[in-house]
Amino acid sequence: MENKDKQNRKLWGGRFSSSTSSAMDDFNASIRFDCRMYKEDIEGSIAHAAMLGEQGIISDEDAKLIVKGLHGILADAEAGKIEWSVEAEDIHMNVETLLTERIGEAGKRLHTGRSRNDQVALDTRMYVRNAACKAAALLLEFRSTLVSVAHANLESVMPGYTHMQKAQPVTLAHHMMAYEQMMRRDTNKFMNAAFAAASSMPLGSGAIAGTTFPLNRMRVAELLRFTDISENSMDAVSDRDYILDAIYACSVLMMHLSRLCEEIVLWSTGEFGFVTLSDGYSTGSSMMPNKKNPDAAELVRGKTGRVYGDLTALLTCMKGLPLTYNKDLQEDKEALFDALDTVTACLTIVNSMMAEAAFNTERMAQAAEEGFTNATDAADYLVKKGLPFREAHEVIGRIVRDLTREGGGIASLPIERLREYSPLFNNDVYKIISVKMCVRRRNLPGGPAPDAVMKTLESAAKDILAMRKIIMICDGFVDSAPRE
Repeated sequence: MENKDKQNRKLWGGRFSSSTSSAMDDFNASIRFDCRMYKEDIEGSIAHAAMLGEQGIISDEDAKLIVKGLHGILADAEAGKIEWSVEAEDIHMNVETLLTERIGEAGKRLHTGRSRNDQVALDTRMYVRNAACKAAALLLEFRSTLVSVAHANLESVMPGYTHMQKAQPVTLAHHMMAYEQMMRRDTNKFMNAAFAAASSMPLGSGAIAGTTFPLNRMRVAELLRFTDISENSMDAVSDRDYILDAIYACSVLMMHLSRLCEEIVLWSTGEFGFVTLSDGYSTGSSMMPNKKNPDAAELVRGKTGRVYGDLTALLTCMKGLPLTYNKDLQEDKEALFDALDTVTACLTIVNSMMAEAAFNTERMAQAAEEGFTNATDAADYLVKKGLPFREAHEVIGRIVRDLTREGGGIASLPIERLREYSPLFNNDVYKIISVKMCVRRRNLPGGPAPDAVMKTLESAAKDILAMRKIIMICDGFVDSAPRE
């Protein structure tokens, strides 16, 4: 009798004559992690109930009672007054059980024309839309920090690297704006890919084949601020591409943050000495009193792998699933939540770390003078004097080869010595190959010259402002719960 009573408490228990094991209850339950979608679940249910009433599928009185009860549950949940039950399995059944306990028989009518399959598809889409806006907003803050660092360092010359070897002189501003470009693309991935992919409303798809009730799906989409409705019920309940898009956006962002943090780790070494991180974002050694470790940057670099793991886990989960819904899809949420939580934490830390970092621009300028970073400009000088580039390349290569043994830079050689390599050298070469001039003369769009970087700064500022307006509009859409 005890088992029967227990089973009867399951909202799907009519088909079963005995209860699931306690181990299965625990294994099957997702409430431990999907409880964070309580707001999305309740708002979706409010819209569904309102539509059911408008369509005459349930009475207007029951619809109003359901909506009022759901608002009460939402208020209590936001106040931390609700203890979610593992026995009720997931957030959907928890909310429905609570509703029925509070308002009685009317609560049992909420699920009319609906399945947990299309319900969870709705909840996760709403969650992704909201999370995409929040991630994009954090990205705008970080992009603004990068722009500020760049503004302050338009003339700060430093070496640029290829293959981790000094290549050509650039500026710290140009270097920072390379990362701003990455973050700009990341912002677009969250808003133009993840948010957009999640903007089709799936409710009304039922478990697999819709429902015979005359639902007004467009009305639910309107109440929940979706742009359109899904066109195929089978795809709607089994599609998780929008979650993959969100985790992919997280993964690429983490890759970009990891690249930046790798450079910060290198730059903070004594060998480079380009940057000193603030004490607030560094740690010490329990044994060596001299140490100041860039742990914030290292942790971000390390956490990149876990986000890649979230993407790989869900891709692997999805690859063998037949249509339509399978319980495997319960694995989508933990991967999504972990990726978004990790990105949120990392963006917050990196933004503050970079805002408080002190850049040693004198050491950067000194490093730019070393390593023959002006060699390409010396070759270009000979080309402009009439020498074919391939021959000019060979001349400068011989100079660098000899100076590597002798010491010194190209500009340290007297004009007589330079003419031993090519009679085309004149005294004007020294101005041309100064590292500051090397930077200033690269004034093409996208180049490191201060004037060119200023244009990218202006472009970034415009894009940040425009994207902030878009996020505010989209966030206003997803944060508007349907009311009574």
